[in-house]
Amino acid sequence: MTIPQELQYTADHEWIRVEGDVAYVGVTDFAQKELGDIVYVDITTEGQEVAQNHIFGTVEAVKTVSDLFLPVSGTILEVNPELTATPELVNSDPYGKGWMVKINLSDASQLDTLMSAEEYAKTIGA
Repeated sequence: MTIPQELQYTADHEWIRVEGDVAYVGVTDFAQKELGDIVYVDITTEGQEVAQNHIFGTVEAVKTVSDLFLPVSGTILEVNPELTATPELVNSDPYGKGWMVKINLSDASQLDTLMSAEEYAKTIGA
């Protein structure tokens, strides 16, 4: 199981990668394996301010639907356009082409509440 060291993680299995004042958010390798084959990603919050730990969308797998929680407060700048036609990118490349949203951080200090790769690995028993 892959847990990139440069990312930060939530207990709800989202990751965040900060690049300047914007960040990319997606679900972890652990999450996509637990969900199974992802068939649809539904994110309708583009352009909206979403608070930390609030739902920004859902992901649908063959047997389940799961809410997506934003790791930090921010404005959803962009939804990954590739996920409309190829939601399975979340399964095949969760930390790369399978990213879900790009956000503008509202409060960078909230990053301090997230887990490191090592902490996340312990949480999932990896």
